Amino acid sequence: MITEFSPTEFTPWASLIGGLLIGAAAVLLMALQGRIFGATGILAGFLTPTNSSDWAWRAILLAGMASGPLAFAALTGHMPVVEVPVSKTALIIGGFIVGIGVSYGSGCTSGHGVCGMSRLSPRSIVATLSFMFATAVTVYLIRHVFGQVVGGA
Repeated sequence: MITEFSPTEFTPWASLIGGLLIGAAAVLLMALQGRIFGATGILAGFLTPTNSSDWAWRAILLAGMASGPLAFAALTGHMPVVEVPVSKTALIIGGFIVGIGVSYGSGCTSGHGVCGMSRLSPRSIVATLSFMFATAVTVYLIRHVFGQVVGGA
């Protein structure tokens, strides 16, 4: 079903808090483990560990990421509402495209965009500019050329 564009909700306080938490996690991981906070690399190392101590910190970090909604519920008394305005098919296709980009780009938005940019890594700067440009083009095409696909299976 094609519908007209609906604006994205602007959440400056939640975004600020989330950004501060991501930044703090990146700094702490670098300070305590000497590791870059690249979420896909952390997940890959968790799924194919080289040793038990390497697996342990990855498991703790992933558990912390996954428990975010529970912490939100403990603070507010309700689970966060997540509304995804695209079909499951679009989510699956998008996930595969992101996975390919992460593989070819040797990292993800957290590894390149948060950690690489803060270290002034030329490779991360180019990667971040590339995925931000691709994102802008994709959003423009979906919202203004093809129309936004919403709902469905």
